[in-house]
Amino acid sequence: MASASRGRFNEVCCPQHPDAHLIEDYRAGDQICSECGLVVGDRVIDVGSEWRTFSNEKANSDPSRVGGAENPLLNGSDLSTIIGPGAGGAGFEAFGGPRFQNRRSMSSSDRALINAFREIANMADKINLPKAIVDRANVLFKQVHDGKNLKGRSNDAIASASLYIACRQEGVPRTFKEICAVSKISKKEIGRCFKLILKALETQVDLITTGDFMSRFCSNLGLPASVQKGATHIARKAVDLDIVPGRSPISVAAAAIYMASQASEDKKTQKEIGDIAGVADVTIRQSYKLMYPKAKDLFPEDFKFFTPVEQLPQL
Repeated sequence: MASASRGRFNEVCCPQHPDAHLIEDYRAGDQICSECGLVVGDRVIDVGSEWRTFSNEKANSDPSRVGGAENPLLNGSDLSTIIGPGAGGAGFEAFGGPRFQNRRSMSSSDRALINAFREIANMADKINLPKAIVDRANVLFKQVHDGKNLKGRSNDAIASASLYIACRQEGVPRTFKEICAVSKISKKEIGRCFKLILKALETQVDLITTGDFMSRFCSNLGLPASVQKGATHIARKAVDLDIVPGRSPISVAAAAIYMASQASEDKKTQKEIGDIAGVADVTIRQSYKLMYPKAKDLFPEDFKFFTPVEQLPQL
């Protein structure tokens, strides 16, 4: 073998053709000069994948010799050994039974965690939540599960509440109805588990504001940025002036969107907004009635009216 160094990085190169590209022959483990064919390096380690595995190619033959990625949230760390099916007579006893059997090494606790993590991932996938929220929800579920704080509550309910809390803590809150829509659990049960988890873990979440939902609701309704900006200003001003005491931020946001859209070209009905926001028409109507007398003070100064304030629906 001949080799040479070039520069201060000690790069392997051909002594006769230092600028020539080297060809790597992984089967032989050689590095060959593309100009003269000189072997300038041997015993090259192939760091590529050894097999191409396809899950549905062969049901009983898996050439992969390693398991899945280690999950630190599982107690067993996934370090289990699986014995493959025997081939020929050597793999069976005299009476036809398998000579070697896999033990059920996974504990019931880990099995419950895996099922809950799968449920959280499925719910998050349905409403397009990022992996950071899924990871936080998994950690919350793990803490509750290990502390045994919510005995008697179903794991699906705890998983749904954990996902709801994770959304709030990551600053992208979802409503109870949105979580309920992708869960098997009722809104009431998710709410109960939500309060119990906060109490058990001695944690808290930030208060929901109208701005947390405004951009998403307006985007789903197909409203332009000018209407979204106007609705955001209306909702914030209504809260600051204490015009809507006791009303939920979601209902105030929905009413503000209704008021801003009715003053613009892109008018939306209460039902259209209610379907997106997950609130009833009567809920929007009640908040809107509180805001309507002060409508002139709620709109931003630069709002472009298509319908004057005096002609807005009085309901």
